[in-house]
Amino acid sequence: MSKMGTLGRSGIIRKPNESMRLIITTFVGVVFGFLVGVSFPTISLTKLNFPSSLLPSIDLSYIEDKNSGRPSETFLPRSWPSPKFNRSSSSQGQNLNETSKIWVPTNPRGAERLPPGIVASESDLYLRRLWGKPSEDLTIRQKYLVTFTVGYEQKNNIDAAVKKFSENFTILLFHYDGRTSEWDEFEWSKRAIHVSARKQTKWWYAKRFLHPDIVAPYDYIFIWDEDLGVEHFDAEEYIKLVRKHGLEISQPGLEPNNRLTWQMTKRRGDQEVHKFVEIMAPVFSRDAWRCVWHMIQNDLVHGWGLDFALRRCVEPAHEKIGVVDAQWIVHQTVPSLGNQGETQNGKAPWQGVRERCRKEWTMFQGRVANAEKAYYKEIGTDPPNSTTW
Repeated sequence: MSKMGTLGRSGIIRKPNESMRLIITTFVGVVFGFLVGVSFPTISLTKLNFPSSLLPSIDLSYIEDKNSGRPSETFLPRSWPSPKFNRSSSSQGQNLNETSKIWVPTNPRGAERLPPGIVASESDLYLRRLWGKPSEDLTIRQKYLVTFTVGYEQKNNIDAAVKKFSENFTILLFHYDGRTSEWDEFEWSKRAIHVSARKQTKWWYAKRFLHPDIVAPYDYIFIWDEDLGVEHFDAEEYIKLVRKHGLEISQPGLEPNNRLTWQMTKRRGDQEVHKFVEIMAPVFSRDAWRCVWHMIQNDLVHGWGLDFALRRCVEPAHEKIGVVDAQWIVHQTVPSLGNQGETQNGKAPWQGVRERCRKEWTMFQGRVANAEKAYYKEIGTDPPNSTTW
């Protein structure tokens, strides 16, 4: 019994000793771990390349590097406990994070998050190679753009017209009949740009394919019909006269060829230029076109009435808009596009097209007048006595 009593007492004595040893060991381990932790700077996980799948819920925050005193960018998973200074550090880190984001309000709309140096807000219609250095693609940068809205039946007329334009011009054909490959019989066609959409007008094409930021490299943009005789026209000489007289919107003089034409645009043989332009063969400066493009209505495809509103895009209009009489063309009045309409209610195709033209003219007049009234009402000023036209 005495042995058993001795064993019992010794067992009771050993249990407190083991508990104390465990407590001391744990305490020493915690202290050692704390000392080791404070002896090293924060490790930034941004320098480690972890697969994204391994860090599915990581917040970006900034914590203070105790050694350097500088904020170090560190990823902390949401499930990890935050240090005691997390509130002040994350506030400071949030400010740093906001300032490090790119936001340039002067960039084009939608590109504010890009650094300005990478923004390419303008383009061009220069054809480029699929090989070699981009810097060596272009042997010449054309300074002018000429567009024709064409059907293949007018190929000979367009061939004669294109040959009046030098290598300083980019040639762009809008095909309203869907026939493009046949034009390759002309050598110049292989260097031209071809855009095809059936039964569309030049203003439909212009609104969609001649955005000011696309044609920005060109000093002047010619937007011409297909039925123009150019025997007495020279494009380079025309440009010289346009520059000489400071014209922002112009067109060659028109010889009526025994057909109806606006008297205001009819060629006058006793002078170089006179003032007014219609929409048959207009030529726009880069700056004027930027304004006119925005005035073209997306759903009004014939452009009727546009010529009378062009004065809104230049100042003073009576000095900047004109007809170049010394370089003239002949309007041959070929109703090719008019025949692209459809017969309805017993009316010929061209009759339906003409009715649409007149309706659009009325609609355009109304829109301009209403927009003007709304503008002056908004700024609290009475509109001037002058009317839209």
